Amino acid sequence: MSVTYPTRAKAFELLKKYNSNEALIRHALAVEAVMLHFAEVLDEPDKEKWGIIGLIHDLDYEMYPDQHCQKVRKILTEHGWPEDYIRAVQSHGWEICSDVKPIEKMEKVLYTIDELTGLITATALLRPSKSILDLKAKSVKKKWNQKSFAAGVNREIIEKGLELLGFERDYVIEETIKGMQKVAEEIGLKGNL
Repeated sequence: MSVTYPTRAKAFELLKKYNSNEALIRHALAVEAVMLHFAEVLDEPDKEKWGIIGLIHDLDYEMYPDQHCQKVRKILTEHGWPEDYIRAVQSHGWEICSDVKPIEKMEKVLYTIDELTGLITATALLRPSKSILDLKAKSVKKKWNQKSFAAGVNREIIEKGLELLGFERDYVIEETIKGMQKVAEEIGLKGNL
């Protein structure tokens, strides 16, 4: 099978084929937006690639939760996706459900911000406005050490990602919020502002 470079439209179609859960689709859109934002901030040449990988990073999660980051290789290979895209997707599950270590900058960003978007979403929903548009990084930082808050968010993974990237936590939180703000309505975080 020949390799085809996926378009955003094809990636979204594939995402919808394997995912019907609205929360998972909103998460995919949030991660896509943050990846696009970081590609812009870091002046990466292939911004669309960053976005597409963010969009489909959890492609296999809803249907194959026990094979997350494994089944995606088979699915994307069958659709003729390039190896570097497949590897990037698998790397976000490093030491959780995959032994593919994030090496490229894009992979490290995905690994770091995936869990962080969950913490930011939970923090935004707690606000009186229920919006990300008026969310500040300091609110997220306050919730960071409250292990009972958004308990499903693995802060250790975020920390490990920050180490891989060599970025400060405050910077990554701020930029992740900015990325998510760009799609506030699509990800259900426009709130009542």
